[in-house]
Amino acid sequence: MVSNRLLEGDCAVLENQSLVLQVAKEFGPRVISLCLRGGENIFAEIPHLVLECPGKGGFHLHGGHRLWHAPEDPAITYLPDDAPVEISSSQDQMDVIQALEPETGLQKSIHMRLPDQTATVILEHTIVNKGTYAVECAPWAISQMKPGGTAILPQNMTLADKLGVLPNRNLALWPYTNPGSRYITWGREAILVHANLASEEEKLKLGFPNPRGWIAYHRQDTLFVKYAKYIPDQPYYDFGTSSQCYCGPEFIELETLGPRVILPPGGSVSHTETWQMIGETQLPRFEHAADALAESLSLDSRAATFTE
Repeated sequence: MVSNRLLEGDCAVLENQSLVLQVAKEFGPRVISLCLRGGENIFAEIPHLVLECPGKGGFHLHGGHRLWHAPEDPAITYLPDDAPVEISSSQDQMDVIQALEPETGLQKSIHMRLPDQTATVILEHTIVNKGTYAVECAPWAISQMKPGGTAILPQNMTLADKLGVLPNRNLALWPYTNPGSRYITWGREAILVHANLASEEEKLKLGFPNPRGWIAYHRQDTLFVKYAKYIPDQPYYDFGTSSQCYCGPEFIELETLGPRVILPPGGSVSHTETWQMIGETQLPRFEHAADALAESLSLDSRAATFTE
């Protein structure tokens, strides 16, 4: 269960009867491994990939789950997080706190909790402004998954008017995204992203406001679902998107964002995700299969419960 690039002593472990979650001690905050008990790590393992931060060195992606703050700006977003983190834990929960970022005055932390013995994790991501000036930002929770599976991005099906003649959704595409990509299946109720890209030139990213409150990734026979609340009357970055998906040849990312806020000195903002891992599920290659899978697992109902 532990990657061969990390020794047991380099990770803190949070586990129950259903899953094992590992957190890096020497960098982060980063959940570096998540697996069903007896299964493999579902997160990407990419210690060789580095994003250059101008004048500051490199941000090592590593893989796993991380907390950033939007909007994306290489000089700020890619600040290295290679310093040890502060970790405290009990039987069913763990707090991971990053050292203060002197360049921004912000401090990031993730509180993780296992609410029961099922394959469920609740994560509260918090950003505190410990600087001397106000900062505009948004919490941005990113999970890097191993390639070879399919992401399910559910679309808004609520009508904007009684007759259904007005548009009811919007979609953000990043400039390197080809709308005609062979790795995207455009559906009415769900968009599928197939994570088997052949080259970096085919990378893509899309985002959307997500009132349905969940996104998912299926690989082998396991479905990983992220639930996060969408607040429709609040401003979001990137054309109002609360859910995003990036896909490259070595990993695919499921991302959720909180609303844009202005943090005064001493202020904080939190963003909660709930994760579930569901085994023995079939790969949804087409939209109807994804819809059937979501309906059979009551993902919309679960989202309503987890994000209320």
